[in-house]
Amino acid sequence: MTNITRFDPFNDLVDDLFKGFLVRPVAYEGRSDALPRIKVDVAEKNGAYLVTAELPGVKKDDIQVTIDAAEVTLSAEVKREKEVTQDERVLHTERTFGKVSRSFSLPQELDEATAEAKFRDGVLELTLPKKAAAARKSVTIQ
Repeated sequence: MTNITRFDPFNDLVDDLFKGFLVRPVAYEGRSDALPRIKVDVAEKNGAYLVTAELPGVKKDDIQVTIDAAEVTLSAEVKREKEVTQDERVLHTERTFGKVSRSFSLPQELDEATAEAKFRDGVLELTLPKKAAAARKSVTIQ
């Protein structure tokens, strides 16, 4: 017997709109069927955005953060710790490896020169200060 589900386009649209605070995955490489999405929390405090991302099993040197105006891209690579030898047979594995990337836009442009990043215990913490808004300039008509 098959399961029948009711199609509700409004709920699907609302779920897609509000899911992830304008955060969307960009690309998966490697074992794409098993790589989890980078989980991200975004908060705002004292004129800066605080981004916390879970990157379990990733080394600090294998993480790349790119800032372009208001868009932030996080890329990471989980490398296989050791290769399987000929006399070894893998019976079961759940650990994943490969590249994962996530990109999201924030509401205001960022000051990439003063951005800070800390990585500890598989958690990346970014402090992304907002770029100061340009002051209005009055032009005198001659």
